[in-house]
Amino acid sequence: MAEARGNVIVTGGSRGLGFAIAKRLRDAGYTAIVVARSNSDELAADRGAPPLRFWRGDLEAIDAIPELVRAIRKAAGPIYGLVNNAGIGTSGVLATMRVADIERMVRLNTVAPMVLTRQVVRAMMADGVKDKGGGRIVNISSIVSATGFSGLSVYGATKASLVGFTKSLARELGPLGITVNAVAPGFVDTRMTDGLEGAHRAQIVRRSPLARLAEPADVAETVAFLMSEAARNITGTVVTVDAGSTA
Repeated sequence: MAEARGNVIVTGGSRGLGFAIAKRLRDAGYTAIVVARSNSDELAADRGAPPLRFWRGDLEAIDAIPELVRAIRKAAGPIYGLVNNAGIGTSGVLATMRVADIERMVRLNTVAPMVLTRQVVRAMMADGVKDKGGGRIVNISSIVSATGFSGLSVYGATKASLVGFTKSLARELGPLGITVNAVAPGFVDTRMTDGLEGAHRAQIVRRSPLARLAEPADVAETVAFLMSEAARNITGTVVTVDAGSTA
C-alpha cells in the first residue's frame, strides 16, 4: 500500500467514472473521500484497503455546500485535493428542453463545482496550503465542450464553463501553490455508452485512430498524475482522454 498522501474529495465518486477515479487515487496513497447523494453497489462491493470513505452530500443543495466542506475537514483533516466529477448529462434539443432541466444541469454541472471549489480553497488557505507543498484541483470536463454534439448544447455549455473556470482559477491560485487542471474525456467505455446503438457505437470507435473507446481507468490514471508531485508544474491546462477521436 502506498504511503498516505492526503485527503482528496471526489464528487460523484460512488459509481462509474468517479468510482474509478476514487479507487485509483486510493491506490496511489491518497485518502479518497467520495461525496455522493447515496451509497452504491460498487462502494459496498469494494474490498480495497484502506476503504473508500463515503460522505453523503447533495451538491444540488448549493447553500449546504459550505457546511459539507466544514464537516469533511473537521472529520478528516486538511484537504489536499478536489476532483469535481459529479454532473448530469441530460440530452435534448434546446428548443424542446424544459427550462427546469436546463437550470438543473447548470446548477449541478457549473454552479455546484464552483461553490464547492470556493469552499475547499478557503479550507486549504486556512490550513496553510502554500507552506505544506500546495494542493490540487481537477475538473472533469468533456470533449463536447470543444467539439459540440447535437442534442448536448446545454451539457456542452456547462462543460465548457469548467474549462474557462480552470484556466482563470489556475492564475488566481498559482501563488498559493495550488494547481488547477481539467480532464476532458471522450466517449468512455461505461454503462452509459452501453446504451448506444450498435451502429452508432461502432461509428465512434471507427473515428478513433486507436480504434477503441477510452476506459474509466485511462481517465483515472490522468487524474492521479495531475494530483501527483510529478505534475507540480502543470496548471491551467486541459488533458484530453479520448483515444484520439479529436486528433
